[in-house]
Amino acid sequence: MPLGIGLPEMLIVLVIALVVFGPKRLPDLGRSLGSGMREFKDSITGSSKDDDDEPSKLTAARAEDSDDAVRPTHS
Repeated sequence: MPLGIGLPEMLIVLVIALVVFGPKRLPDLGRSLGSGMREFKDSITGSSKDDDDEPSKLTAARAEDSDDAVRPTHS
């Protein structure tokens, strides 16, 4: 295991976390830690599912804004 952390040490850390945070909050903390690590990895590697959708939305929004600016308003 990394950094010389073995199974006994991991069990001690998990027991301390269970005592400190309680059984109800521990799954939520695990989920938030996992999603945070996933977001960090995606930001480092530069790959994300959202990156593919955003440019098309931004381009469409800019096109709509530029269309409004070009059209003269008749009063």
